[in-house]
Amino acid sequence: MSSLWGSPCVRDFSIEGWKAQGIIATMKERDLQKAALRGEPSYVWREGQQRRLEMIVRAAGKRIEGFVLENGCGVGMYIEKLTGLGSRVIGLEYDMERALEARIKSNEIINAAGEFLPLPSLTFDLILSHEVIEHVQDDRAAICEMIRLLKPGGRAVIFCPNRGYPFETHGIFWKGRYFFGNKLFVNYLPRALRDKLAPHVRVYSKRDMEKLFDGLNVKFIERTIIFGAYDNIIARFGSLGRFLRAILQFLEATPLKGFGLSHFWVVEKIFLYHTNMGKPQA
Repeated sequence: MSSLWGSPCVRDFSIEGWKAQGIIATMKERDLQKAALRGEPSYVWREGQQRRLEMIVRAAGKRIEGFVLENGCGVGMYIEKLTGLGSRVIGLEYDMERALEARIKSNEIINAAGEFLPLPSLTFDLILSHEVIEHVQDDRAAICEMIRLLKPGGRAVIFCPNRGYPFETHGIFWKGRYFFGNKLFVNYLPRALRDKLAPHVRVYSKRDMEKLFDGLNVKFIERTIIFGAYDNIIARFGSLGRFLRAILQFLEATPLKGFGLSHFWVVEKIFLYHTNMGKPQA
């Protein structure tokens, strides 16, 4: 497959799975600030990522074999897996360092913001946005750009944080300092106070999500909430952690899914017809 973006950048960079926790533990202040502003990408492939990949594949159908954009690709973990499934994948990453790391896995990586995608309209069969829109400056603009890029009948698969989850997983700011990690009940505070503690990241209710798509030419294929895979807990507590995961993922089929970790939305772009001309408009 030829590249749209020129020769790949070569960089000596590898992260073994067993080092992942060490990376977080030894993050410098600069790295913590980046994690706060842009999230922390997946560095290792575990059961949680595999489960989400299977959800993406089911949502995509035959589109998985088409032209795919990962909007916010991090270091390229999902790009590698999607390419292996027959997709031609373009990766977009705002952070230059992560974009360079992603180019080790693919030479079709562009460094740009999700609100201003330097790509032509009606291009992609599938767009993946995996825990990204909560970090962009203008989430409505980012959604509009994704819909612009989709072909009619193309789908966007979106994961993003659920306000009903008991933990804020992106840390908080307190007295000018950033505190990394899961913070209990922050998302249950009144919105103004919650956003003061976590101004660097959004969380979404169902209505918040609906507002992002108001007036756009789309239909909703799936709108649900999922729990995590809790691989870190399983790594520490073994079968007890697996039992916890089984219980929480069982709750996804009940009203208690409202306490889940992430929204999972599948949105399809639809045709519009001019009533006086009878011609389709994307």
